[in-house]
Amino acid sequence: MKCRFCKTELETVFCDLGHQPPSNSYLKPAELKEAEVFYPLKVWACHECFLVQIDEFKSHKDIFSKDYAYFSSYIKSWVEHAKNYVEKTAIPKFELDKNSMFIEVAANDGWLLQHVKANDIPCLGIEPTASTAAAAREKGIEIKEIFFGEETAKQLVKEGIQADTTMAVNVLGHVPDLVDFLTGFQIILKPEGVAVFEIPHFLRLVQDNLFDTIYHEHFSYISLISIEKIAESCGLKVIEMESLNTHGGSMRIYLARTESKHVRNQNVDQFLQLELDAGMDKIEFYQNFQDNINKIHINFVSYLIEQKKLGKKIAAYGAAAKGNTLLNYCGVKSNLIDFICDISPHKQGMFLPGSHIPILHPDAIKEQKPDIIFIPAWNVFDEITKQLSFAKEWDTKFVVAMPELRES
Repeated sequence: MKCRFCKTELETVFCDLGHQPPSNSYLKPAELKEAEVFYPLKVWACHECFLVQIDEFKSHKDIFSKDYAYFSSYIKSWVEHAKNYVEKTAIPKFELDKNSMFIEVAANDGWLLQHVKANDIPCLGIEPTASTAAAAREKGIEIKEIFFGEETAKQLVKEGIQADTTMAVNVLGHVPDLVDFLTGFQIILKPEGVAVFEIPHFLRLVQDNLFDTIYHEHFSYISLISIEKIAESCGLKVIEMESLNTHGGSMRIYLARTESKHVRNQNVDQFLQLELDAGMDKIEFYQNFQDNINKIHINFVSYLIEQKKLGKKIAAYGAAAKGNTLLNYCGVKSNLIDFICDISPHKQGMFLPGSHIPILHPDAIKEQKPDIIFIPAWNVFDEITKQLSFAKEWDTKFVVAMPELRES
């Protein structure tokens, strides 16, 4: 395997999570009778550019198909995050008005662009999955149902469309061809336009052992060191950085055309120094992570087994992709977790990939009164426990496994 950016032969395995089904490939009841396909989930680190990556065992076009099950708008805190960015950051920062153009790449179900539209700012969403694109259109948002890259950007420019600013939230890691993707932004931006990306920060993944954020649709795991090199090769420069708490720790990166007048903010170099101080420019940083995740595996499975021995009923809430990585790596099935609930009707009535745990309506919590509720989506733990506060009536314990096992 060669690095998807610099083409260096990869030698260092960051971690190996075995063979797993794609984390968002939820199963219909009839599909339980069919053979399920598992793919290697092995992560490599490049010793030249320090991009961390997996191979594209399953095509991104197959993963982001018409039935893609992730709808951003079902997470209230995530919608509020989008609203805050649009109204408190993007509009004043870029002086957006009715003469501007705001483009979101991977617009999903319109979770962010609905706030742009509500402020009477012209906008366009690029979204390849039919299910989420349809939901965005129902909000009155214009959507181009296509994958974004150099050719798409050129076509939009031919149509007279260029952006004052673009937004791409948690999408850069989903792209197998990073150069093609970022080149698209260099083309679609107006001369002084700014492209904004929110990206889970790889440094935080390592520091907090967040291996459950690794799955097949995340082709790359990104640091400022790696993304700066890739951006430069595409005619872009990093001009600003912000640190976010989302997804266990993320970066908000601002890119502009290399020849633009934008000046690099000093916070970029400060952030870069954090990575250098951690040793992310040395291959040794990317070794020995496997030992950390093995400890999480042992602690989590031991806990579930012990509780089952005590006769406890264990449920879960939030059929998140990260949870599927954890459950499949740990070999957890419905003999340890009876069922999982999810607020999204697009997941209810289906089964988790690999573990085949049934996904039920949230009412099942009240009906079955589990002793323990495991929450795979630790990043929205507070939101979920608030929704399920009624379960404290029968002394239910809320449990997360990441970054370490804890009860509340």
